[in-house]
Amino acid sequence: MLLDPAGKRANSKDNTPAVVHYEIVPGHHLEVICAAKGGGSEAKSKFAMLNPSDNLVEWVLKTVPTMGAGWCPPGILGIGIGGTPEKALLLAKESLMAPVDIQELIARGPSSRAEELRIELYEKVNALGIGAQGLGGLTTVLDVKVLDYPTHAANLPIAMVPNCAATRHVHFHLDGAGPAKLEPPSLADWPKLTYAPTNARRVDLAAVTRAEVASWKPGEVLLLNGKLLTGRDAAHKRMTDMLNQGQQLPVDFTDRFIYYVGPVDPVRDEVVGPAGPTTATRMDKFTRQMLEQTGLLGMVGKSERGQIAIDAIKDNKAVYLMAVGGAAYLVSKAIKASKVLAFADLGMEAIYEFEVKDMPVTVAVDAQGSSVHKTGPKEWQIRIGKIPVVEA
Repeated sequence: MLLDPAGKRANSKDNTPAVVHYEIVPGHHLEVICAAKGGGSEAKSKFAMLNPSDNLVEWVLKTVPTMGAGWCPPGILGIGIGGTPEKALLLAKESLMAPVDIQELIARGPSSRAEELRIELYEKVNALGIGAQGLGGLTTVLDVKVLDYPTHAANLPIAMVPNCAATRHVHFHLDGAGPAKLEPPSLADWPKLTYAPTNARRVDLAAVTRAEVASWKPGEVLLLNGKLLTGRDAAHKRMTDMLNQGQQLPVDFTDRFIYYVGPVDPVRDEVVGPAGPTTATRMDKFTRQMLEQTGLLGMVGKSERGQIAIDAIKDNKAVYLMAVGGAAYLVSKAIKASKVLAFADLGMEAIYEFEVKDMPVTVAVDAQGSSVHKTGPKEWQIRIGKIPVVEA
């Protein structure tokens, strides 16, 4: 959490203050729902004031593809309809707190217009072929939630808030008998995770060359080894300001890779806390300058790149690699050492140097400017064949 959001944007250092909504209802108990929601999915929230005669489903199907992959699909879409602008958005967020039950709903059939919309949107959004991490596939949403509220006759407010694959929230009740006791989930309820890519190419970050980068193919899996620099929004802003003023950067980026990440502080014996990629499109406006003035060879982040970044990557024969979003803890297991190199005052947004071992990434934009986030979903939408593909 950053204080003074339109000014200094200073890290509060303790993840507070929280955003709290409350509702007074009959009874003597207190129900608490706490959601730890990622900024990547939150940034893709959408709202519109439609006309009463407009088609809600058409708006959703037109809007979801514009959200890209920064919300880390497959996830859940929360839809709020009616009320006023702020009420629709709150309904959308609140709907995400309900259990995932779309398959049970399909089995029993809808009993309201809201439930009809849930099923229709679930089927049609998946037919878009966006898929996991936006790379194309059969499953884009795991569930669609809809809450509605009476609205003015002249209005049709609609809000859409996505939840990423890492859906984190907890519910508990307080009734005056003492503190709530929550049992942690058992790891035995999940399958044992193993990762052993058979066709992955190991990359030595200390020896990689521009010629080697040019040979990497879109969709190819790489395992990064060696020293990886980090930097995200605040670091990029400070670095480009320094470059514009003719100042020397505190870190040499020549033939190096930068990872768009804001790592969580380590606890106990951790080298670093969860260190998942942040949405790469936020760095698009900095990309050409970083590539052309620092000697940077490539970038690692989450989701797709915009056209201005793709053009810069192609012109400089660089590369963009995608790490898995929504799996920050697992990504951190590939990090064997960590130290701050510059901008320590920025906290998690400082420039770190990670020592990584077999960190898995996918070539998302190659040196020729081919983007798998453009080719993958289009191919799957054709395969699924339920929604016509419109050429840009």
